[in-house]
Amino acid sequence: MPSFYSKKDLFFQLFENQNCLELTQLPYFSDHSKETFTLVLEAAEQIAEKSLYPIFREMDRQEPQLVDGKIRIHPAMGTIIRKFGEDGWINAIFPYEEGGQQLPWVIHLAAGFIFQAANYSASVFPFLTTGATNLIRTFGSKELKEKFTPKMFAGKWQGTMALTEPDAGSSLSDLTTTATPTSISGVYRIKGQKIYISAGDHDACENIIHLMLARIEGAPSGTKGISLFVVPKIRLDGAPNDVLTQGIYHKMGYKGAPIAHLMMGSQEECEGYLVGEAHQGLKYMFQMMNEARLGVGMNAVAIATAAFQASLAYAKERPQGRKISEKDLSKPQVPIIEHADVKRMLLFQKSVTEGALALLIYCGILSDKIAHETSAAKKLKMEALLDLLTPIAKSYPSEMGVQSTSMAVQVLGGAGYTTDFPVEQYFRESRIHPIHEGTTGIHGLDLLGRKVWLQEGLGWKTLQQEIQHSLDQVKSIQELNELGHSFEEIFLKFNHSAGELLFKRNLGPEKFLADATLFLEASGILCVGWMWIKQAISAQKAISSGALEQSFYFGKIETARYFMEYELVKILGLIPRFHAASYPTVTMEKDWF
Repeated sequence: MPSFYSKKDLFFQLFENQNCLELTQLPYFSDHSKETFTLVLEAAEQIAEKSLYPIFREMDRQEPQLVDGKIRIHPAMGTIIRKFGEDGWINAIFPYEEGGQQLPWVIHLAAGFIFQAANYSASVFPFLTTGATNLIRTFGSKELKEKFTPKMFAGKWQGTMALTEPDAGSSLSDLTTTATPTSISGVYRIKGQKIYISAGDHDACENIIHLMLARIEGAPSGTKGISLFVVPKIRLDGAPNDVLTQGIYHKMGYKGAPIAHLMMGSQEECEGYLVGEAHQGLKYMFQMMNEARLGVGMNAVAIATAAFQASLAYAKERPQGRKISEKDLSKPQVPIIEHADVKRMLLFQKSVTEGALALLIYCGILSDKIAHETSAAKKLKMEALLDLLTPIAKSYPSEMGVQSTSMAVQVLGGAGYTTDFPVEQYFRESRIHPIHEGTTGIHGLDLLGRKVWLQEGLGWKTLQQEIQHSLDQVKSIQELNELGHSFEEIFLKFNHSAGELLFKRNLGPEKFLADATLFLEASGILCVGWMWIKQAISAQKAISSGALEQSFYFGKIETARYFMEYELVKILGLIPRFHAASYPTVTMEKDWF
């Protein structure tokens, strides 16, 4: 079985570098231990190896088809989804009284990373249902919970998030799907269209339950008038609910999970059930969206990790040429991993994937701590930090995952461009993530235009404090002192330039936010550099204590050095834009193209 992730690295990130076991000190997680977390992750690995990876390529080659108004997917998925339900994966993070395991979200996220690395398409079905049921159980009435969540938890019913419309993608304030009240309280007639709905229809579950945004007739315009509804494909009495699958989109990658074009209410018979209060739908949906944004970041890391593992294995086995200094052609060829430029490409992948994984695990632990923090002041500070990090932790892995999987193709050369090796599929599948759950541009606007300023800049200030704490640690370790100074130099330059950029707010939103995506890019590089500082500290401690597998830890430190010298320095190329006085992206006229 080919390796699609590094168990050693995942366990290092969780137990050595981030110490997720701190969570077991919280009452909610007190029944858990390293043993239970390990059992969960090993169970995930078993499912990934035995059920998901074997059909990884088949799901790409045999993509879903729309037949007689129903989407048909890979025949193995029905059994797999039910297995996820029966084994408790869908509701694992929920309380015991709801049938859950009170599992920390970060461990659930890590298990998802294993599933996604094995087979991204297959992994999305159960976790979409987790997000949908979480909305119902958090904001829905007791009746909605009792009617819908049991079969969703069991993997019998699929959950979705139905937001996007033909004329309202990221601009949700423009959505036109309507909800008309009926004579029954809480029941509405839904009419409209939704597009690009992941798992929006398929034959592996008995029913599809859409968590759908719509505007009640007479509601305020914009986002303030949006409400959230449960809209099943089949009603509870077994009758069709006038949710028709109008089409299926044929994607460049991630083909095994269908995305559907849905039409609701063409016969005026589509029922939707209001979740919570009217006009609060977007606020409710943001719970699922923020979780999903970190999930998308993890998806991107997982695919890039699988591509890295594939290219690493190939580089160790593929003989090609000799060392540049070797002129004797009678000597045998060396594996390509012996060449400096191939090492560069592998180091790039390793630094991106393991750095981004560290950031996402950091965010996952932070989310778990926030959910159970009793001090209002501490909770506010952690929430501000997580709010700030969310667009970064979604966007850096998404954008750099595309570059990392592309580098995996390059390592394999011509072989990488063929379907005989898996890296071309990873490359295609990675491209969705800069688009999923808000494009990179949207997250740039969110970070610079909103998140930096929330709570009088509390999140931004907290990030600076956390980075400085790590810097103080690394500079106190003699072996890593130079590494710390390399990071600190660019950290200080970035802070100075960011401060100047923030002063440009008075130029107006068009110019101030024109380069928001570049600010997001620089922030991502900085945060992943910070994660490499933390990993280097953990690795040096392990080396000094005489830990086994020293080569693993030396590899961590050398990769941290690579990141500082090859990746972190890219911030210096972005800084001039933060000082610039010209704005060609604003002043360029459409006719000049």
